[in-house]
Amino acid sequence: MRILQGAVLTGTMVAAAYVAPAAAAIGPVRRRLMPRYAGIGNPGHVALTFDDGPHPDATPELLRLLDDAGVRATFFLLGRTTAQHPHIARAITAAGHEIGVHAYDHRLLVKRSPAATRTDLDRAVHTITTATGTQPRWWRPPYGVATTPALLHARRLGLRPVLWTCWGRDWTASCTGGSVHGRVLRRLAGGGTILLHDSDHAAAPKCWLAMLSALPDILAYCGAHGWTVGPLGEHEVPARSRFGS
Repeated sequence: MRILQGAVLTGTMVAAAYVAPAAAAIGPVRRRLMPRYAGIGNPGHVALTFDDGPHPDATPELLRLLDDAGVRATFFLLGRTTAQHPHIARAITAAGHEIGVHAYDHRLLVKRSPAATRTDLDRAVHTITTATGTQPRWWRPPYGVATTPALLHARRLGLRPVLWTCWGRDWTASCTGGSVHGRVLRRLAGGGTILLHDSDHAAAPKCWLAMLSALPDILAYCGAHGWTVGPLGEHEVPARSRFGS
């Protein structure tokens, strides 16, 4: 009986250790306890990031908008969509933007084995590096939910994990330019990291239109507050956290 209880306890502890980083998906937790992982940086700077691309329609439109605004950003690419649209992935780097890794397939990591997680990350890094000619520096897990094996393997690949401080919920069927703008501004402050999406790969069809509608006003709001908008590489994220590198 004691052996059985011990085995159950050990199994529970192992499972808890496996999913422990997932707690950082809770915004207030990571902003307070893991500021670097949350993407909190220089108070005079706002990091602009996009997930789930490249997309054949959304990404070129976004690149034109950012070029007109003179703004650079960080794009967390999916390996699968990069393999489908390598020329668009190359256009992102050619325009001077920063590249990060999201995943190869947009799947929740807590439902994947450590081996499957490693394979996914390896495949994503190889595909994205080959397509863009750039070694990715950042990693953001799908849905913002990481596992211990994923974090450890990301480190081995030279990737720094980072989430966000505010988002626009621009993946829903009901989102509008106004709703995306309002949600971002609700938590936006100097030193924050904005999460938006330049794809509907894992979202409602053409939801990215709301993002494109909201972005000019978001950039104007940042400018009015004296915040420089740019990629994570210029964010100077300070405080070291247990999930940072």
